[in-house]
Amino acid sequence: MAMEQERLWALQAQQGDQDAFARIVEAYQRPVYNLAYRMLGSAEEAEDAAQEAFLRAYTHLESYDANRKLSSWILSIVSHHCIDRLRKRRGQTVSMEDIEADRWLPDGAPMPEESTLDEEREARVRRLLDTLPAQYRLFIVLRYWHDMSYDEIAEITSTTQSAVKSRLHRARRAMAEALCQDSAAAPVAQPMPRRTPQNVMPEGC
Repeated sequence: MAMEQERLWALQAQQGDQDAFARIVEAYQRPVYNLAYRMLGSAEEAEDAAQEAFLRAYTHLESYDANRKLSSWILSIVSHHCIDRLRKRRGQTVSMEDIEADRWLPDGAPMPEESTLDEEREARVRRLLDTLPAQYRLFIVLRYWHDMSYDEIAEITSTTQSAVKSRLHRARRAMAEALCQDSAAAPVAQPMPRRTPQNVMPEGC
C-alpha cells in the first residue's frame, strides 16, 4: 500500500475521522492478527491481541510519525503487546497445538502421502518455534512468515539492522539446538508446504 495513502488515512484519523481509522483496521487486520497468531499460538488470544493493538493505536494516534510507515507502527504495537503477554506467562511453554491446519498447509488438494509429510514438517516447525524466547520468536515470525526485510524488522522492533541479523542468527541456532535435542523429530522430507517458510528450518545435527 502506498505510504501516501497511509499518511492520508492516519492524518484523517488523527483529526477524528472514524471512517479513516476503520479503513486502517480493514487494511491491516489480517497481518496484525497473523503476527499475533504466530507469536501467541492461540486464535482466541490472537483476536484479543489484535483488538488491543488497534485500540492502542487509536488512543495513541497523536504519537504516529507520518515519516514512518503506518504498517510498521501498527505491527510494532502488536509485537510489543504479544511480547508482554508471553512474558506474563512466566516462562511457560507456549502451546501451538490449536493452530488450524489450513494456516500451514498449502492451497489445493495434495496427495495423501504429501499431506502426511507436510503435517510432520509443520508439527516440527511449531515445536521448534515454541522453544524460542519471545524476542527471538518475533524476529523469526517477521522475517520468515511476513517476508520482511532487515530494515523493516529493525523499524518495527526499534533496533538496528545488525541487531536484527544477530538475533535471527541466534534464533536459528537455538532452533537447531532444539532440533538436535528433539528425539521425536523425524527426518525432514520434501515437498514442503508453501505456507511454511522453506529457509526457517535449521539444519539437523
